[in-house]
Parts: sequence; C-alpha cells; structure tokens
Amino acid sequence: MSTPFSVVIPVYNTADYLHECIQSVLNQSFADVEVICINDGSTDSSGQILEHYATADTRVKVITQENSGLSYARNRGIEISTGAYLLFLDSDDWLEKHALQVLSEQLTDEDILCFNGRRFHCESGEWDCTDNLVEYKNYTGWDYYTKNALEKRKFHFVCSVLRLYKREFLMRHQLRFEPGLLHEDNLFTPIVLFFAGNVSCISDCLYNYRLRPGSISTSDNSRRILDLVAVANRLSAFFISQPYIDKTAIFREIAGEYFKGFLPEERIRFGTKDKELVQKIHWPHFKTVSTYPRHRRIYWLLWIHPALFRLYIHLESILKKLF
Repeated sequence: MSTPFSVVIPVYNTADYLHECIQSVLNQSFADVEVICINDGSTDSSGQILEHYATADTRVKVITQENSGLSYARNRGIEISTGAYLLFLDSDDWLEKHALQVLSEQLTDEDILCFNGRRFHCESGEWDCTDNLVEYKNYTGWDYYTKNALEKRKFHFVCSVLRLYKREFLMRHQLRFEPGLLHEDNLFTPIVLFFAGNVSCISDCLYNYRLRPGSISTSDNSRRILDLVAVANRLSAFFISQPYIDKTAIFREIAGEYFKGFLPEERIRFGTKDKELVQKIHWPHFKTVSTYPRHRRIYWLLWIHPALFRLYIHLESILKKLF
C-alpha cells in the first residue's frame, strides 16, 4: 500500500545542510511519508549522511548515481516513488514541522496543490517576507497560470518546490524535468499547469528556501542565459500550436526569456554572449510570441542588432526617472 506522500530530495555536496533538511521531513507531525534521496555523485560526506539515515529510518530510501544534474535526479525520484502525492525538496532547504499535516488536511484530490514559502539569506541572516498568495480552489491549471504567472513575488512563479503533485497525474501525462537543462522549472511548470485539470492554492508558509553562495540558483554560470533561450524555444514550440487557450501570460513570459540574456546587467555578469544568443534563438517563434507592444519593439531591435536593444533599455530607464 502506498504512502500519502513521497518527498524527493536531490543531493549534491550539501553535507552542511543535509541533516536539517532530512530531519525536517522525518520530524513531521504527519509521519506517513517516504523520503527518496537521490545522491547525485556527491564528493563530500553527503553519501555517508544519507546512508546513516537509510539505516536508522525505514522511511528513507537512498539512490546513488553518477552526477547527472537536478532534473535527472528529480525524474528518478518520480519513477521510484510510491506516494500518492510528490513534493520536491532541495537538499539545502527544509520544511515547516506541520507542512505535511496541513497539506493532508487541505487536499481534495487536486492534481496540484500550491503553497507558500519564505527565503533565508545565509550571508545576512535575514528572512524575506512571504508572498501574499490569494487562495484558490478547484481552478484549471491554465486558469491558475494566466491569473498568477506575471504577478510580482519573492519566489518566481515557476518554482516547482512550492507545489504538491499527484503522482498519477504526472505519470499519466509523462511530465518530467528536462535533463541537462538549467532553468528546468521555467520549462516544467507552464507545461504541467497546461495539463492540470484541478489546481488549488493555499497561503500557508510551509517551505524554507536557503539562498547561499555557490548554490545552483545563485551561481554565475554563463550557460544559464543560453539555457533560458533553449527554454524559450521549447515553450514557444509547445504553446504556439495549442488552440483554445489564453496565451497572453505565457507569450509575455517566453518573450522575456528570449531577451533577458541581452540585458546590460547580464552582459556585466557573463560578458558578451550576443553571438551565441542570436544563433540559439528560434526567430520565427520569438516573433510570434512578441504580441505585447514593448516586446514587439524589442524583437525588431534585437533582430537588427543587440546594441540597439541596449540603447532602448537605457533610454527607457532615463524616461522612467524623468517621468
């Protein structure tokens, strides 16, 4: 008989935080849970820590693999899991003690149940305030996406760790993370919500997200901006062909992913990547998704030359200060 919840924890060199992460699951007030830890080729003491927990508590399962990335580790967790619902937990983060209890009480057979989180900044020791989430019940996934995707928030809307997923739903639609791709949530979440028939959202803060130097989310890896274009290409190929849905929000999101790498601040962080970005963009798709007037202007400026786009951004910032 399956457990109600499977918590999937990809692990790569996070020994300093792993005890707190795993204990936050094992110490839940709702104890009927399996903990699937995917040791993704760790070279620190993470492997020994995981084996200790697997020996001490039968709820913990450890899978060790060569380093293959976050997406592949999550996908293995999906395949191995037996829980009716899946929750993804990064190995340097932790859950509130009553997280699973709250989720169990709120579930009414949704494909996805969304919840809130807060961010802890390791260097400063400060916490971000939680987002002001509006509670929803029984929305279609696409209605939920179109109403919320463009709202400003501390957590990017696509963040996959702030959602509980029905395993049968993921398996039925063969929904997985794209291996070898950074910004995997940017690709995963819109497509998952497109297929979801029943989505609810609660405002409870159940997840603690650690922002630390050297983590995947904060690393200055120039591949990140190139992979954003790859995500935009994949999303545009999927959504342009979909009939009968409101594409306003998704097209604005995709267009932003196409041009983000050309922004001046990205150029400062990663150096000039104009040539690689221009070659990687699927320009007909970029043109199609650029339905918002500002994005249409940006498309044509980038098509002519990225320097014109940066001049436009500079003039925009001057005008905003003046007016």
